[in-house]
Amino acid sequence: MSPEYVRPYVKAQKNDDRDAEAIAEAATRPTMRFVGLKAQEQLDVQSLHRVRSRLVGAHTTLTNQLRAILLERGTTIPQGRRKLEQAVDALLADPEFMAGNRIRQLLSEMREEWIGLDGRIEALDREFVELARDDAATRRLASIPGIGALNATALVAAVGDASIFDKARDLGAWLGIVPRQYSTGGKPKLLGISKRGNKYLRTLLIHGARAALPSLARSQTPLGAWLRGLLVRRHRNTVVVALANKLARIAWVTLRRGVTFEASLAAAPAS
Repeated sequence: MSPEYVRPYVKAQKNDDRDAEAIAEAATRPTMRFVGLKAQEQLDVQSLHRVRSRLVGAHTTLTNQLRAILLERGTTIPQGRRKLEQAVDALLADPEFMAGNRIRQLLSEMREEWIGLDGRIEALDREFVELARDDAATRRLASIPGIGALNATALVAAVGDASIFDKARDLGAWLGIVPRQYSTGGKPKLLGISKRGNKYLRTLLIHGARAALPSLARSQTPLGAWLRGLLVRRHRNTVVVALANKLARIAWVTLRRGVTFEASLAAAPAS
């Protein structure tokens, strides 16, 4: 059980006995939600994703620091990873750039670290592609626009066969890509997305939705018509999150029913 669902049953001061009593009391509630148990294979894939996430974070930190060091010394580089990479390689190839300066050696070491991180991330990406190719569930998920090998393996590792969710909307709520509600007195009030649940998986889905949005919005399907209408009324980022929620629902159907995605059969949401 999630600790936040047990906390209301803790009486007065916290201690081990009262924690155990609260857990036992919460477990008897008919509407209690329980955390699904994961197979060892799911835990292994999740570990790979966590390592990749850490490497990507280290890569971002390294490139930002590299750009800052150059900026402090009067070298401004346009935004973009490729432009930074080309600029750093050109500077290090120039024998007169900071000749004999310790910073030149430091920049060279940081560039080597950058190349090493790229290699490790690419190796993990290739491993995810192989995992997606060998598993039927991930192959079906990869048929959904915006869900590639990375997203598919992360979904299967975190959700499994999606049997822990009774409805497709429950998966979207668990990922935190639905509006946060603060209603009282019969007056519904919806705020921004709740951002609850798995932050890593939510980020992957939103990035995938952003990449798939242009092609889906041009498609002559119910989903494409819904996206075009939504783009007229809402900010693009809002549409991206709405599409991510829709893709999560499609993923639930794919995992529960064992079917592949067909754009012509994907119904648009009611609103």
